[in-house]
Amino acid sequence: MPAFWPEFLLIATAHLLAVASPGPDFAIVLRYAVRYGRQTAIWASLGIGTAILLHITYSLVGIGLLIKTTPWLFQALTVVAAGYLIYLGQGAIRARPPVGIAGEEEAMPDVPARRAAFFAGFITNGLNVKATLFFLSLFAVVISASTPLSYKVIYGLYMAVATALWFCLLSVLLTRPPVRRLLLAKGYWFDRLMGIVLLLLAGHLLLSTFLPA
Repeated sequence: MPAFWPEFLLIATAHLLAVASPGPDFAIVLRYAVRYGRQTAIWASLGIGTAILLHITYSLVGIGLLIKTTPWLFQALTVVAAGYLIYLGQGAIRARPPVGIAGEEEAMPDVPARRAAFFAGFITNGLNVKATLFFLSLFAVVISASTPLSYKVIYGLYMAVATALWFCLLSVLLTRPPVRRLLLAKGYWFDRLMGIVLLLLAGHLLLSTFLPA
């Protein structure tokens, strides 16, 4: 294992930069944290982390390479992913002020169940074709062909856990009472802003796929 530490550190650094950059995962956790509270955002974060295993599996068994080398399949998955982001975005844009005392989850009858929040996070990340290509590149370029499969699995598990922990930490920070009270002062406007962000992400995804530079 010591011989693979430099490789692991390189992978961890690249993954940290990728997971910390704004994107659909960030937007959905941010929306859930502000709108529905800590527990809902954490369940969505766990769904995102679990979906990382999907991309790792794609890379290990070669499905990621198939997606990369088959334009129509890549475009089809992109349309599905963009459609899901549009679905989330238009729902957020129609958000109304919460009934009751601002900041109390009990006053929000539309809080998603844990399973629904987990599924939303899982689908948001799982349908992100760009994430699949990122992990494929990571496994093809950064990880040596001589690296044992067991180590590759460890790398994948690390990235899944690290992703979940990152977004769980974000969920906790965003739901600290002072921060959440500030955001919930005009919470539904913030929710609508997140809806616009999701729609813009969907548009960017489609344009970057069908109108490459």
